[in-house]
Amino acid sequence: MSHPISRRHMLGMLGAGAAAQAAATPERPNILFIYTDDHSYRTLSCYKEAYPWVKTPNIDRLASQGVRFLAAYNGAWCMPSRATLLTGHFQHGVESMSMTGSYPGSSYDPAKCPFWPKEMRKHGYTTAQIGKWHTGTDTGFGRDWDFQLVWNRPKYPETSTHYYYDQPITYQGGKTEMLKRYSTDQYTDWATDFIRGEGRDKDKPWYLWLCYGAVHGPYTPAERHLKELAGIDLDTPKDIFPPRPGKPEWAQKISQWNKDANGKPVAGNKTFIEWVRQYHQGVYALDEAVGRLMKTLDETGQRKNTFVIFTSDQGLAFGQHGFRGVKIAAYDANIRSPLIFSMPGKIPQNRVCDVPVTGADLVPTMLRFAGMKHPWEMHGRDLTPLIMDPKAKWDHPALMVATGQTYGSDTNKIPTGDAVLHGGVPWYVMIRDKRYKYVRPLTTDLEELYDLQTDPDELDNLAIKAEHKARLRKMREQAIVELRRTKCGFVDNMPPVKEV
Repeated sequence: MSHPISRRHMLGMLGAGAAAQAAATPERPNILFIYTDDHSYRTLSCYKEAYPWVKTPNIDRLASQGVRFLAAYNGAWCMPSRATLLTGHFQHGVESMSMTGSYPGSSYDPAKCPFWPKEMRKHGYTTAQIGKWHTGTDTGFGRDWDFQLVWNRPKYPETSTHYYYDQPITYQGGKTEMLKRYSTDQYTDWATDFIRGEGRDKDKPWYLWLCYGAVHGPYTPAERHLKELAGIDLDTPKDIFPPRPGKPEWAQKISQWNKDANGKPVAGNKTFIEWVRQYHQGVYALDEAVGRLMKTLDETGQRKNTFVIFTSDQGLAFGQHGFRGVKIAAYDANIRSPLIFSMPGKIPQNRVCDVPVTGADLVPTMLRFAGMKHPWEMHGRDLTPLIMDPKAKWDHPALMVATGQTYGSDTNKIPTGDAVLHGGVPWYVMIRDKRYKYVRPLTTDLEELYDLQTDPDELDNLAIKAEHKARLRKMREQAIVELRRTKCGFVDNMPPVKEV
């Protein structure tokens, strides 16, 4: 019995790639922005911090075909990182965004909080977003996006934990139907169809923001990967249990693991190793997805004219500093993301950049590659000089601001008591250069200062040591300079630092 040829395969047979390639130009390339969730750099074998048994061949291949950044800080948790990637502003500059109703309910005023894909449409791009949406119930279809297949978490809070199955998907701003299939696989199918030409004007270059839900909790692997990584072993993080000498008072209270009869860490009915194993199993489908996406770009002749970015909203801690499956805190284990840029023939290949960067930097970088001027003042800096020459001189520190579930001018007044805590972590400002990281809590608790060259696990707080006072003051001043540069409303209202 014969079967009809799908539109997807027909496009491939008819050379849809050639038509698509003609639409993009070196001055206006396609942009494929792959955005994973709670996905630590430690889960990718191209990063030296990964466990020795980690294998991600497709993402490693992407890194070998471009520039890999060692340290990216896109946000403290899911929603503000996405708000930054839509506006080019740090959390304190995302005006009118607010949490409303049942979590993760949220809203914003598009007039006060415009998203830059709207401007990209004016520039002649087809804009598309597939997957998780976590920034207001208004997803912007028809205003910011020409094409959108979206799991709108804020609109459907009753399914907000359905990261892998049973998601209410809204199609092109219209009907919403429940997705039963494994989400990573389905998002990839939709993305490859779009790349091949379905649902878009093939005479235009395209921008696709592909937002996976993996590897967010409950860290559900695809069924085909449930037997992976059997028998793995790993060391327990040194500070999984308190006390944590030299750290702030709030950090002493983080205790998300119990001890079994042998003193080993457990949570619920799983051991530490079982939790870490399951988390890494969930990465397998993401690695396969990257392989499929790159294969589709190759098959359609679009690889050389597509600027590919791979990163995540933030990382995730498993055991480090007492956390379990938590982001938020300023430690690399919690929030540091992988970051890879690739465009063979346009940017260098198999290069590594050790300059720390932020999510706010990605927006002006994409605008630069798209040949666009900034539609408004951006908080980040165009990373093109570093992409083209990873050893280029760069004197800018990386700033990150974490203000819990509060945005824009609502952050001007810093709350007190428990109201300043999010997940047990106080609001904070972080500054990072190539070697040192400084964290100022927006409370009267201890500051933190770490030498990431000699202390990559961030166990030795130099802020309490007299011999590091000069550096502490310097980085404290750098933080204030960056806050003023980004017009932060609370810069003059911060609690005084705790002198030791």
